[in-house]
Amino acid sequence: MDQRVSLITLGVADLPRARAFYERLGWRGQEVQETVFFQAGGLAVVLWGRAALAADGGVPDTGPGAVSLAHNVHSRAEVDDILAAADRAGARITRPAAETFYGGYAGCFTDPDGHLWEIAWNPGFPLAEDGSLTVPDLTS
Repeated sequence: MDQRVSLITLGVADLPRARAFYERLGWRGQEVQETVFFQAGGLAVVLWGRAALAADGGVPDTGPGAVSLAHNVHSRAEVDDILAAADRAGARITRPAAETFYGGYAGCFTDPDGHLWEIAWNPGFPLAEDGSLTVPDLTS
């Protein structure tokens, strides 16, 4: 697993309120399927409903402060390889790799302290050679 983060997803109680807050800070987001994406350098900060984030990761809704880190990869095989490596390293696999609603392939694990990681191949979010992510135009 490369030493990088592709997306930081913040579980929010009220998506419109959270989006408005970040936009008041000067951030500009794109909303698709009740999820807001903000380009933040070579990664993305994502706002998503807290309950949906927990359900997607296979973990309980922990309330305020819910966060998920995503590590996007170049292929489906990398998802499987990284989840296997995480399992060998002592992670708890919370959602085995499977097809996703967005046409990708992903699985989740928690580290020994309970931090949630998603490992994902998403054909709609191209990665640069160095693994940095650019949020595509989601309005078209």
